[in-house]
Amino acid sequence: MIKTLYVPCDSSAISLGADRVANAILREAEQRGITIQLVRNGSRGMFWLETLVEVATEQGRIAYGPVQAQDVASLFEADFLNGGDHALSLGLTEELPYLKKQQRLTFARIGKTDPISLDDYLANDGYRGLNNALAMAQADIVKAVTDSGLRGRGGAAFPTGIKWNTVLNTASAQKYIICNADEGDSGTFSDRMVMEGDPFVLIEGMTIAGLAVGATQGYIYLRVEYPHAHKALTAAIDSAYQAGYLGDTILNSGKAFHLEVRLGAGAYVCGEETSLMESLEGKRGLVRFKPPLPAIKGLFGQPTVVNNVISLASVPIILDKGGDYYRDFGMGRSRGTLPIQLAGNLKHGGLVELAFGLTLRELLYDFGGGSASGRPIKAVQVGGPLGAYLPESQFDTPLDYESFAAIWAVVGHGGVVAFDDTADMAELARYSMEFCAIESCGKCTPCRIGSTRGMELMDEIIQGKDLAKNVPLLRSLCDTLLNGSLCALGGMTPYPVLSALNHFPQDFGVEA
Repeated sequence: MIKTLYVPCDSSAISLGADRVANAILREAEQRGITIQLVRNGSRGMFWLETLVEVATEQGRIAYGPVQAQDVASLFEADFLNGGDHALSLGLTEELPYLKKQQRLTFARIGKTDPISLDDYLANDGYRGLNNALAMAQADIVKAVTDSGLRGRGGAAFPTGIKWNTVLNTASAQKYIICNADEGDSGTFSDRMVMEGDPFVLIEGMTIAGLAVGATQGYIYLRVEYPHAHKALTAAIDSAYQAGYLGDTILNSGKAFHLEVRLGAGAYVCGEETSLMESLEGKRGLVRFKPPLPAIKGLFGQPTVVNNVISLASVPIILDKGGDYYRDFGMGRSRGTLPIQLAGNLKHGGLVELAFGLTLRELLYDFGGGSASGRPIKAVQVGGPLGAYLPESQFDTPLDYESFAAIWAVVGHGGVVAFDDTADMAELARYSMEFCAIESCGKCTPCRIGSTRGMELMDEIIQGKDLAKNVPLLRSLCDTLLNGSLCALGGMTPYPVLSALNHFPQDFGVEA
């Protein structure tokens, strides 16, 4: 019997030696005269265990990790092809606590399949949602998404069904679907993992969105820093066209949807939907005034759905199992699951998909394993570089949009970055101002000028100069940014700055 092995093709795994491990396995098997099938799968999201090698056995897949190229010979000696014991043996993959405690809906296939194999996708419940959608009226597709409670997973958390319904009911000869894959937030990588590990689920989600609102053209706006995702998406789109899942008549239904990838040029502000559309149109990435909303007048002046990767990748399971099924996960107005990315000073950084409602403390310690340094975790930034810094006293806050809003914080894209007690929160606050100054598109004065003045103020505060004047001035400047900026780049820069100042005043030389 030919043994099947799995070695991730995820770019994080590759950066940790996955390609070298795969080549070493092939060489060792050839030298020993053993015929194997090596599948390059997506990552399971346990990056501290990469390169994670899995071997298919009658009992299930057995995992070994973290494997390096020099470990391969000893793995063969230990008969790992038959699940033999080895120092790197982890047991059955599905029984690993980090994975077993998760609720994987969007990430159900990632790590299990060959990402660019359409046959693998179909064999693992792929395109069932699209088949259901093809038999439904447009309004019924939108209703299923609305009933699911799905909200935008890109940061703003706007209800997806409402956005789709607006586009559906706006008359136009041409409509568009845009996937915002410009994943630029620090500590976030779930979009990349989907595109590299299960690109067909994104393609299917965008196709369903097109059917729902009457759009025949879709664009994936992908950041140029994701070459592995670009390669996977391009290969999957080609396969989808060849098999009739994209084109002028999807599965001979008479309904058309076309899809292509466009590369962004590295501007953080192009993660904002109107700036993204300017870039797609070949212009400089400047934020547009609203109204009009993109759902009414978006790309090339036409009604446009703009959703991020995780939002669109959640759609197939909703159309497969129904809106009620998806809505049963979560709490309050935060329904379904959220892929949470653990990064920073943590022992076990990686991807966790769970229903809304668990706490930061559970994430940091039950999954993250506490700090990598062994020191107390001082602060956690949730929601990217513009997210608030949360102190230990707020670690029991449920991961829920409304619960976070109540403590003046954001869930955002689900990125969680931990800092131990050596972190200087004043320096981190200064970085937030610097980040805004560098990434500002320059269209509005509060963001363009305010962020630069904020850097100057933070320099004086860090040096301990005239705190009685400069700290109130910093608060006043943040108020201007918060209420006067054209988009969320300037409007959210006060979140990390003021949260650091409010929760860690001692780092600013200010008494609590």
